[in-house]
Amino acid sequence: MPIGQITTPFGRRPMTLALVKRQVETAEATVSHAVDKWKVFRDICEARAVLGVQDRALAVLDALLTFHPAQELSPEKPMVVFPSNAQLSIRAHGIAGTTLRRHLAALVEAGLIIRRDSPNGKRYARKDQSGEIESAFGFDLSPLHARAGELASLAQQIAEERIRFRRMKEELTICRRDIRKLISAAIEEGAEGDWLHIESIYVALCARIPRNPTIEQLAEIAEEMEMLRAEIVNRLEIFVNSQKTDTSDNQNGCHIQNSKPDSIHELEPGLENGQGAMPAENIQPKRESIPTRNFPLGMVLRACPTIADYGPEGQVGNWRELMQAAVVVRSMLGVSPSAYQEACEVMGPENAAIAVACILERAGHINSAGGYLRDLTRKAARDEFSLGPMLMALLRARGPEAKRAS
Repeated sequence: MPIGQITTPFGRRPMTLALVKRQVETAEATVSHAVDKWKVFRDICEARAVLGVQDRALAVLDALLTFHPAQELSPEKPMVVFPSNAQLSIRAHGIAGTTLRRHLAALVEAGLIIRRDSPNGKRYARKDQSGEIESAFGFDLSPLHARAGELASLAQQIAEERIRFRRMKEELTICRRDIRKLISAAIEEGAEGDWLHIESIYVALCARIPRNPTIEQLAEIAEEMEMLRAEIVNRLEIFVNSQKTDTSDNQNGCHIQNSKPDSIHELEPGLENGQGAMPAENIQPKRESIPTRNFPLGMVLRACPTIADYGPEGQVGNWRELMQAAVVVRSMLGVSPSAYQEACEVMGPENAAIAVACILERAGHINSAGGYLRDLTRKAARDEFSLGPMLMALLRARGPEAKRAS
């Protein structure tokens, strides 16, 4: 790179290696085509938070661009503008001199312009006999041309993040509305369940939403809200299905008629414990299967991170790998195959794997993992157990560690 491409500031303004680096990168830029200066300016406005420039600095940059006569920035034409502070202040809507100098320094620091100071610090241009600018001292706009692609990509990324943030807020708002109204409906209509406790969980989640949240914070809370909503819907579906079953049984019971009133409805002695017959105490009515609710895998792994060590290649990336890891952990904890099979039949294979992951996480507090799993299975069969509160308790117990893991 020619030595003349490096310029140092006039007066007491210091030179830094960062300024040298930016000037070198600008001089070595391979962009040969012209770019629309106002398109670049709009990209800078979009990415101003990342670039670290304020609104007033953007007003100063806008004023500098007005002193460039062409619509486009091109390496074939000079890109140095040399307005006086008075002229620049007028076009920047009357900005004060000290404020103007501060924001010019901020634009230089952000790598958007380069100072090309003359020997005496004045800004001017020297022209040849034909009137063309031979050399100019002022502010070089070539970094805008060299970084046009980078700035456009940065602006697009920020725009996509803004859209994702807005959608995340919309999803969280809808989820909060659903939970609030479902809880109110459950309480008003007398659905079975500790709805006051569920409401307290919901209130605690709402209290965790910051005034100015980041997209990561919103994503974490939205995921927990989704899990709570799934738990509420699951309970309400079970309650509604039980009401339908009770209504159907009552209707069928009213129409039961005995065509032989004198007959005795008992098994004959030979059949009571006879060949191929089930004992009477083992005969149970067929039970409707419990709806399977798969909680978000990311939430499960944050609540139960230890299970990932037993997955294929020491990690869990999908539900199949989680179930494979659960089989390994089942054997390690001494849970019998029959106990795990029964849990899979009652809870569903995914939820059974989640239950094993939760048991592994609390293995130090459980004497018999197999007995504990059988107890959870019996409660689930009676609609007295759900994985949601267990997962949320583990998440709360992990606290900040779970947030870092996410």
